[in-house]
Amino acid sequence: MKFRQPTPLSPVHLLMAVVILGLGYLAWAGYLSKPDALARVQRNGELVVVTRLGPATYYETQNDGPGGLEYELAELFAQELGVRLRLIVANDLGQIFNALTNRNADIAAAAISITAEREQRFRFTEPYMSVQQQLIYRVGSTRPRQLDDLNGTLRVVAHSSHAETLREAKASLPDLSWEESSELTVDDLLYQVWSSQLDYTIADSNELVLSQRFYPELRPAFTLTEPQGLAWALPRSNDDSLYIAAERFFERIRNDGTLSHLLEKYYGHLNNFDYVGTRTYMQHITKRLPQYRDLFEQAALETGLDWRLLAAIGYQESHWNPRAISPTGVRGIMMLTLNTARSLGVSNRLDPAQSILGGARYLARVKERIPEHIPEPTRTWLALAAYNVGFGHLEDARTITKNQGRNPDSWADVKEHLPLLAKKEWHSKTRYGYARGWEPVRYVENVRYYYELLVRITEPELLQDVADTGPWDRRSKGPGFYLGDSIESAF
Repeated sequence: MKFRQPTPLSPVHLLMAVVILGLGYLAWAGYLSKPDALARVQRNGELVVVTRLGPATYYETQNDGPGGLEYELAELFAQELGVRLRLIVANDLGQIFNALTNRNADIAAAAISITAEREQRFRFTEPYMSVQQQLIYRVGSTRPRQLDDLNGTLRVVAHSSHAETLREAKASLPDLSWEESSELTVDDLLYQVWSSQLDYTIADSNELVLSQRFYPELRPAFTLTEPQGLAWALPRSNDDSLYIAAERFFERIRNDGTLSHLLEKYYGHLNNFDYVGTRTYMQHITKRLPQYRDLFEQAALETGLDWRLLAAIGYQESHWNPRAISPTGVRGIMMLTLNTARSLGVSNRLDPAQSILGGARYLARVKERIPEHIPEPTRTWLALAAYNVGFGHLEDARTITKNQGRNPDSWADVKEHLPLLAKKEWHSKTRYGYARGWEPVRYVENVRYYYELLVRITEPELLQDVADTGPWDRRSKGPGFYLGDSIESAF
């Protein structure tokens, strides 16, 4: 068999072949050198996170700046990656999901619950907390026991997991009807239910807990779902680099106690909602506090403390009653002992000006003894515990905490061990002995509760609505979250 000799390539064809091979090599090399998602974030020097305004996500306060659980988590992750955080604040969940789909954001950190429908579109990290969906109504109206019992308007946030739940329920309840809003937040809808503008809405259990402080007549009628995880969402992609980094971040903060510290910071003092106590507090804010606000502000100027923190302490101590006297002999708005009053130069504990200034000086004195390396707000919470139970007993509790392998600089850990001071097996080994250690825990939680409500009431200028301006990037100071107008007029 004879084989034909191949025809030699002409110089032109040979040149074309070399060019084609070269272009192919360059494309292959370019593909290999293309930075992955994590490398791109680090090269750009910024992590772009889309979120939404709300007490469970992100807000701003005048004194303390930005806050919110999602904001703090995102800031910590950006620090871990060695980049700055850039927030995109969206008006609604639809914009959040669009930002991920269009790759305008690297991560969505917005208290997003994991649902089967969402998992088809996005990839979620392991949950950082669990919630349940609850149907919310106002106490005083008829409580429905199930969706069949609804007798009024039900409105939920568009694109929410709540809307998904209702769509699923409609398959077996064809007469079920509801409205979806892209313009209102969950907090807006909760306010509408509280103010009787709306009959029902659906909220996650954590959202209700945060809102009941301000809208105390809100109640869960029934629970709609099993526990659902809240997590970060990322675009679905074959590139796992940023997702893996986020998973490692959450694993680390779970193991080192950072996550439990943040959860305690935002939710730890909200475990025992007291409807009567909250309503009484709101009435006293209107009727009693205006008489003493100037005195709290003057004491704050002298000591460098927040006047609202001092007012919260005064309410916890005496309900702002200048003539209050306890069975143990402490007196006045700040309920000073005789020895403490003398050491502070207070000659008349029943005089509001002297009592408030004396209490402020005492707290400042105690706070100076708390180690400076402990960050805020933990340093303040520890100082409040010492204000209540005594610095020596606080140190005993911190020692027990450390000996148990926990963090003595964490309020979340210390408050677990303070009650041990009432048990002989523990206080017998301490320097200062027995103390009713559960009292400072409750004391701090109450003061935090009163303080946060005062902050929200007294900063209405920061509670702006961004719905008219569209999503915006947070590079400087941004708006806070919505406040109902029930007692704002008092200020």
